[in-house]
Amino acid sequence: MTLALVSLGCAKNAVDLQLLAGDYIKKRGYTLSPDPDRADVVIVNTCAFIASAREEAEREIRRALALKARGDYGKVVVAGCYPQRYPKAIGAFPGVDVWQGVPKGWQAPKLPGLRFTGKAFAYLKIAEGCSHRCSYCAIPSIRGKFTSRPLKDILDEAKALLDTGCRELDIVAQDPMMYGAPNLPTLLWELDKLPGKFWVRVLYSYPSEISADFVDWLNFSKHAVKYVDVPLQHTVPEVLAKMNRKGAIAATLDIADILREAVEGITLRTTVMTGFPGETDARFERMRADLKRMQFDHLGAFAYSPEKGTKGYRMSGRPSRKIAEERERIVMEDAEELWRIRSARMIGTVHEALVVAPNVCRMASQAPDVDGVVHFEGNAEVGSFIKVRLDGAENFDCTGVKV
Repeated sequence: MTLALVSLGCAKNAVDLQLLAGDYIKKRGYTLSPDPDRADVVIVNTCAFIASAREEAEREIRRALALKARGDYGKVVVAGCYPQRYPKAIGAFPGVDVWQGVPKGWQAPKLPGLRFTGKAFAYLKIAEGCSHRCSYCAIPSIRGKFTSRPLKDILDEAKALLDTGCRELDIVAQDPMMYGAPNLPTLLWELDKLPGKFWVRVLYSYPSEISADFVDWLNFSKHAVKYVDVPLQHTVPEVLAKMNRKGAIAATLDIADILREAVEGITLRTTVMTGFPGETDARFERMRADLKRMQFDHLGAFAYSPEKGTKGYRMSGRPSRKIAEERERIVMEDAEELWRIRSARMIGTVHEALVVAPNVCRMASQAPDVDGVVHFEGNAEVGSFIKVRLDGAENFDCTGVKV
C-alpha cells in the first residue's frame, strides 16, 4: 500500500503531516509512493489562515479528486486547518474519503520520526495553539489556546533528530516566547547541553515577550543562532491598537535597536501587513519610513485578508484589496533595495554555513524557506558545516565558493 503527500502552509503544519504520515507508515504498513501523483492513499494537509491559503487548499483537493477519478489515487484524505475551520465543507468535495481537522492535544512522534526537511535540519514544534487575540487572526479559533509540549518530550525528539545527523533545530510554535513548561530559556539551555556541533534557531518572537534571559541565551549559548524573527505586523500605534497587539505596541518601534545593541552580530527579520483597517496613506508612508530606519536584514509583507469570525472582519476604514496589494508591492520593493545594498557589502566575506542540499547551504543569517540560500562551488556532504566565501547575489540568494 502506497502513500502520497501534499504539504501546504507553514512549518508547524508540516510537522503535523509528518506525524500523520508516520502513523500510516509505522502503524498501517504503508510506504511512500515514488510517484506523488499515484498512490493507494493521498493525504492533502491544508492551511486555511487567509484567503490565498484556502484557495490553494481547494485547488489541491480538487486536483487530488481528479486524479482519484482517473484511477491514480485510491483514497483521498484531507487534513489540517481547512477541515478544522470548515467541518461542513466536505459536501463541496464529493469523493473525499476522510475529512479530519488538526490533531487534538499533542501527539508525540514515534522516534525515529518521519522528516520532510532532509538530513541537515528539522523543525522542532514545542507548542500548539495561540492565546493572543489579534483582531486579524483566525488561528486561535482553528488551533485553540496555547498549550506547551512537555519538556522531556521535546528533548527526547531533539536527541533523536541529532542522532540522525540533523545539524539545525528550528524551534517553531505560534509564539515560542510563551512556552511555559517551565519556560523557553530553560528549554533552550537544556538543548544546549546536548553533545555535538549543531545550531538552534528560534522562529517567531512576539516583540514584547523577548526577555533578558532569552537575550543571554543568544549571547552565551554555544548552539544559539543569533537570529530573531520578530513580526511587527505594523509600526503605527493607531493601526497596532486596532490589530489588538496590546503590549507589542510599545515595544514595536524600539525592538530592532534594542536587540542590535544587546546582541552583537544579530540578524533580524520581520513581517508586516498592508491594508488593515485604519491604514491611511499617511500611516502607510509612516510605516515605510519606520522600516527604512529599522533596517531589518530580512523583510516580508502581505496584504491583509479579512477573515470571518475575527474582529477585524467588520472593522470600517479598510483600504481596498487593490490598494493593499499595491502597498505590499511597494514594501517588498523597499526590501529588495535594502537587500541589494546589504548583499553588495557581503561580497568577499567568509561565513560559516550549513549544507542543506548538494551545492546549497545556508548561513546563520538565513532561516529555512524564507530568507534565501547560498549556491556554492565545491564538494561538501549534506549536513556538514563549511566556510563559504560570497562572490555574488541575485534576488535574495547568494553565490559563493567553499573555502
